[in-house]
Order: sequence, then structure tokens, then C-alpha cells
Amino acid sequence: MTDDARGAILARIRDAYPDPPASVDVPRDYARALDPGVEVIELFAERVADYRATVHRVAAGDLPGTVAEALARRGARRLVVPAGLPGEWLAAATDLEPIADDPPLVLADLDAADGVVTGCAVAIAETGTIVLDSSPDQGRRMITLVPDYHLCVVRADQVVQTVPEAVARLDPDRPLTWISGPSATSDIELNRVEGVHGPRTLEVVLVS
Repeated sequence: MTDDARGAILARIRDAYPDPPASVDVPRDYARALDPGVEVIELFAERVADYRATVHRVAAGDLPGTVAEALARRGARRLVVPAGLPGEWLAAATDLEPIADDPPLVLADLDAADGVVTGCAVAIAETGTIVLDSSPDQGRRMITLVPDYHLCVVRADQVVQTVPEAVARLDPDRPLTWISGPSATSDIELNRVEGVHGPRTLEVVLVS
């Protein structure tokens, strides 16, 4: 195509569409909270379980034991552990072999690990979604996408009602990973395949 022909085509496209307005008023009157009386923690646990994730609801004092039992059932010993993860979370996992991401682990190292354990930035009751923002207790995004097993600790005070509430808490300049259950996708025939772009198994410990 010659430059003259290309120019003529683009000119006709421009002539066919009027100039857009300088600004567009985007309505933002969507719901920012759930109906009164909704049990937010109960709803979050229910929605996470709907995604085929395993959910444990525990008191703070039972967290180390619950984590240790979950890892033992999984047979997970060699776990990637972010540098800022509270040490007491893993205190009862006496046979754990923590793998530090310093220097940064390469793909083969992450793939060979039994899993990863992290905290989270915020969790959303309405959608059953967990959001990571690469804070010290979560580590960089790659360590939660490659291992086949992810155990995530969520505190009750991190659970919000809706997506708008979550967005208001998050820093848009940080790398955000939104997790709604184990990794899963479907082909054109709706055959479900798990583990394509993240862990096949998600286990959530919800601490009240």
C-alpha cells in the first residue's frame, strides 16, 4: 500500500468519526458495601471454598499448629518463605526446610519447591479474592505463581466487603496479584485444566 493510499484510508476513517469529547463523565454509583447484616468473614470463607480452595478458620493462637498440620498433610517440607513472613507462623513446622528468595530463585528452583507460604495485602468477601502486593510477607510475584501449592494466611482485619473497598486500600503502584482460588482455565469445550498459570492447590488459613 502506498503512502497516498494509506493516507486516504486514514482520512476517511477520521471523517467518519467525530472528535471525542474532551472528558467523559464515568458513573461511579456502584455499590461499595454489602447489605447490612452480611457476615463478612463467613461470606469470604464460603466464596473461597466455592473456588475449590481449602479454608481453615482458626484463632490466632492456633495458627502455627494449623499451618504445621496443613503442611504435613500435603507432605510439603521444602517451602519458599518470603523474607518478611512472621517466624511464629512456621514455629510448629519443625521439619520444614525453608527456601529463601535471596538471591532471587530461578524458575527451576521454584518449580522444584513443594510450595510457598505467604500473607496477603487484602481479601474480598464478595468475590472470595485474595490480593497480594509483594509486601515483605508475600515476596515477589513469581514465587507465588510457579510452585504448585500455595498456603496463604489471611487475617480477619484484612477482609473487606467489596472490590471498591479493596482497591481503596491498595497502592496502584505496587505489583498486584489477584487470586480467586487455585489456578484454573477451560478450553473451548469447557474442559477444566488446573495449574496452567499458578498453583493447582490453594490453602487459606483465616485467622480471627
